[in-house]
Amino acid sequence: MEKIRISKLMAERGLCSRREADAYIERGWVRVDGVVVSELGSKAWPSQTITLDRNAQRRQTARVTIILNKPVGYVSAQAERGYRPAVSLITAANQYRSGKVVQRFDPSHLRGLAPAGRLDIDSQGLLVLTQDGRIARQLINDDSDIEKEYLVRVTGKIAGNGLALLNHGLSLDGQALKPAEVTWQNEDQLRFILWEGKKRQIRRMCEMVGLKVVGLKRVRMGRIVLGDLPPGQWRYLKEGERFV
Repeated sequence: MEKIRISKLMAERGLCSRREADAYIERGWVRVDGVVVSELGSKAWPSQTITLDRNAQRRQTARVTIILNKPVGYVSAQAERGYRPAVSLITAANQYRSGKVVQRFDPSHLRGLAPAGRLDIDSQGLLVLTQDGRIARQLINDDSDIEKEYLVRVTGKIAGNGLALLNHGLSLDGQALKPAEVTWQNEDQLRFILWEGKKRQIRRMCEMVGLKVVGLKRVRMGRIVLGDLPPGQWRYLKEGERFV
């Protein structure tokens, strides 16, 4: 067994992202078995205990996570081909107000705000944007097991064993897909629950069984549901809300 970079261990344990870990180490906010570590690149044994200083914990608590109902026509990340990025919708005017607004918008909440997972330009629904590297890792890391639920309108005639293949048996880019839960909601709408998120995965899966997607909406990520959040509006993740 070899020692591992402390920043990597911290990320693997969900304490923060590797970039955040390096920043905390530089400030002397990281302890290994109670001893302050301040040198970047320092390593530790996997069995050692890593803790964060209260300053780092306060900084993490101050970071926001935003739930957005992304409309069709917005890209999840950087602007491209003249299309606006979803983060441009995060304004005071677009904050969803249902009863009492506990937390009001502050421009500082846009600093370092990034999407945790993508939603195609021609798809709509729940998009998470966060300043918190722990939440981003929880949602988009390769070993994430958080459910993502979608409602998908389709046209075409499904192959005889198409529904079974959608649930398990398809491959994309030479790699077998994880089992999914796919059921008919009505004659032209499917409900997908996925545990992974390959590029345009649902559209490509449907094409392979004779269907064309004409509408796709993400309605849930883990325990967080889109609910009655209107298109183009957003809200803060509330204290006590968790994805798992």
